[in-house]
Amino acid sequence: MSENSIKKGGIGFTAPHFKATEAGQKVLEQGGTAIEAMVAAAAAIAVVYPHMNGLGGDGFWLISEPGKAPIGIDASGKAAQNATLDFYQNEKAIPARGGKAALTMAGAVAGWKEALSISESWQSPLPLKTLLEDAIQLAAEGSKVTETYVAASNKVFADLENIQGFSAFLKDGNNQEERIYKVGDNLTLPALAKTLGRLAEKGLDDFYYGEIAEELAKDLEAAGSPIRLEDFHSYEAKQVKPLQVTTSAGTLYNLSAPTQGIASLLILALYDRLHTQGKTPTDMAHLLIESTKQAFIARNQYVTDESRLTADLEALLADESLEEMLKSISLDKAQTWPHVAKHGDTIWMGACDSEGRMVSYIQSLFWEFGSGVVSPSTGIVWNNRGSSFSLEKGSLQELGPNLKPFHTLNPAFAELSDGRRMSYGTMGGEGQPQTQAALFSRYVYHDFPLDKAISEGRWLLRPDVG
Repeated sequence: MSENSIKKGGIGFTAPHFKATEAGQKVLEQGGTAIEAMVAAAAAIAVVYPHMNGLGGDGFWLISEPGKAPIGIDASGKAAQNATLDFYQNEKAIPARGGKAALTMAGAVAGWKEALSISESWQSPLPLKTLLEDAIQLAAEGSKVTETYVAASNKVFADLENIQGFSAFLKDGNNQEERIYKVGDNLTLPALAKTLGRLAEKGLDDFYYGEIAEELAKDLEAAGSPIRLEDFHSYEAKQVKPLQVTTSAGTLYNLSAPTQGIASLLILALYDRLHTQGKTPTDMAHLLIESTKQAFIARNQYVTDESRLTADLEALLADESLEEMLKSISLDKAQTWPHVAKHGDTIWMGACDSEGRMVSYIQSLFWEFGSGVVSPSTGIVWNNRGSSFSLEKGSLQELGPNLKPFHTLNPAFAELSDGRRMSYGTMGGEGQPQTQAALFSRYVYHDFPLDKAISEGRWLLRPDVG
């Protein structure tokens, strides 16, 4: 969570790895914009946190310039032209790992480019080489392996050990213990360093139209993916209008379909009308959880690819809709909950530059190490977001070419009634809206100090256990 209560001229950056924070902060200190800082950090964190995100994944942006409406960028991947039900006719479900799981385009780099075009309208840009230099150095010279990297590696080893290119994330050895890096080991990614260097030299378009695109398309096809070079050529990130809702606390923003941004906004819009009922922290948690249930019911009923929405998501945030949901929430009773949580891992980062321009950004591969497919030519690990599609005809998430799967990713932003502006978000798939709601409500409604709002306990809604 990044709060802009600082005076004009103050700068700030936050990320889940200190090397990414350093990369972003350095750009801010050089006079760069919040967007430029975010691109530098996004490249760096793809190197030092490769189990959670990367250039082969997706990105979502919320960008705020003081006095103007926030801008969103949808840099999520669409399904390949060849990603049809017939392509998966011998599968009961889309595989979560391997080549067939790598079925949606990677949008993150296109999102960087689109965001930088906005930054260029603010001021003269820093060279792309400057923005990517930390990431290139970290990939070439190495970074210290983290506890989460080791945990993720142990978790996925059996599934990914023999998938194309995954050995880039393992050591030489004869068994799991020998092959998995230890905390503090130095991890170098030379192929990725070369790719980042080429992007710095040739420009970000090379990812979709140049040599990098050609290498990626060849390697993905060899791994069994339906993605082809024409899918790279036809992809673009796009600016979008964020969803918004006005509450007693201020105006809250999040992204529309295919993300679960609507759920994050619904939880807080409902809690805004309920928070005075609670007297204890337990009451607060109960009311937030009950609000979450209503939000998730609506999310599961409606959120899909934008082209096949059957409801106006903004209408769900209207007073009439909220009042109807409130009828199912009681301080004294919990609604039964049979639904299994959706899987997901990611990173969130926030930035504020010297002009008060702010960014809330999420970059993701979906599961740890995504599909596990690593392009040997480029060092890029590919996402498995397409495994969120369904092979069931008529499903809300039915697979189809050029469609986008459901996304748990949803960076948040708020303009509070007292003038404060907040860029906030979290990692954690299904937990993202729940954690956002817990932190925001403690800080805004219950006057917790920011550090305590973040450090207090959290929860994750699970099926009822009887």
